Amino acid sequence: MILRLDDTDVERNTAASVNSIFEGLKWLGLSWDEEYKQSERGELHRQMADAIFHKGHAYRDFTPAHAGDSERSGAQGTWLCNPGMRELSREQSDRRAAAGEPFALRFRVPREGGQVVRFTDAVYGEQGKASADIEDFALLRSDGMPTYHLASCADDADLRISHIIRGQDHLSNTYKHVLIFEAAGFTPPQFAHLPLLVAPDGTKLSKRRHGPVVSVTTYRDAGFLPEAFINFLCLLGWSPKNDREQMSVQELVDAFSLEGINRPNAVVNFKESGDVGRSLLPANSVPEDTFDPKAIWLNAEHIRALAIEDLSLRLLPIVREAAFQITPEKILRITPLIRERIKLLRDVLTAADFFFVDQLPPYDPAELIPQKGDMATARTVLQRAKEVLANVEFKHDPLDQALRTAAQELGIKAGQMFQPIRVAVCGRKNAPPLFETLEVLGRETSVARIEQAIRKIA
Repeated sequence: MILRLDDTDVERNTAASVNSIFEGLKWLGLSWDEEYKQSERGELHRQMADAIFHKGHAYRDFTPAHAGDSERSGAQGTWLCNPGMRELSREQSDRRAAAGEPFALRFRVPREGGQVVRFTDAVYGEQGKASADIEDFALLRSDGMPTYHLASCADDADLRISHIIRGQDHLSNTYKHVLIFEAAGFTPPQFAHLPLLVAPDGTKLSKRRHGPVVSVTTYRDAGFLPEAFINFLCLLGWSPKNDREQMSVQELVDAFSLEGINRPNAVVNFKESGDVGRSLLPANSVPEDTFDPKAIWLNAEHIRALAIEDLSLRLLPIVREAAFQITPEKILRITPLIRERIKLLRDVLTAADFFFVDQLPPYDPAELIPQKGDMATARTVLQRAKEVLANVEFKHDPLDQALRTAAQELGIKAGQMFQPIRVAVCGRKNAPPLFETLEVLGRETSVARIEQAIRKIA
């Protein structure tokens, strides 16, 4: 795999944008064998420009800006060329260039004979455009810098690129690129243009307009699995023949074909509420409901498919980065209790927070009251639970048996016994299975929290 940074646009080429690209690719596990920057290959680009010029397929344009004497004969009155420069003799052109007069080098698009530029796109099929409707586009700017069109074609030819797969918004550029390849003596590669990813309002995704929600690293920091995010991206504008949705990276590689790509643009259904989409909040603070629901669903499915050992290794750094001191052994015991309860990796901090803290945050004592019970029932349950847990073996089956027996002795249902205990040790009703939770928390912590709960209702 070749990574090439098309960085000839100086204004848009910033260290921050380049670093973001590298970070995103590394997180996704998309490694590369060779790396190039277009800005470092200017000599190659100018060699191709010179070759095209000396074949008569380009000319020097000494006009500062095409206005006034421009020819506006294209569709809808678009600018096509400056006839005065296009018809300038080679001798006059050489003389003015030798005198140091600045110029842009423009491609001499054929305008006679009804020529049509054609190519077959692997997604959009047969494409054709009359060359008379294509402007004399620049190959070199007046400062000598290559344009995107020239640099891309020169690099593609030099690196022997066989297929060019890019966004549908480049479809119109391809006519120019076909002309460049043919003028330079190269067979054009196979082109395939992909549907664009657009926002819910139909606009093209833009960090400037939509904020961090369109950045790959935002998904990383929010707790998406890289393989789940790749799965989500692949299903935007493409689908396998059997309409499967949850797929591993290897399954995606095996199933992918250009024939399965849809032509309409694909909508990323993220939520823009107020200034959320454009906020400066850290990525791990972006609300979950901001993201596309299908991305969340796929991530949850991939989390459930992970081996416990693998998932625990991914959760451990998130917990530690939140300043909780936890051992790999403990997070391994916690992971199976929350795997079905989290959609994003960062959810471990809310689904399992009571495992990490020494003191539970405040909670409403009324939560301790079991269904069809009262505060007196809760107090009785907790007193009996304290006695039972002080002596029982802290394993699932003994805990289960001892607490169910205690419920029978108190003449209440098992659920009425379990709820006050769950709230006392977890600080809430919605928590992982009780006996497994008690086993991980251990006797000392469990009994201490029950004692604290008794004091709340004493």
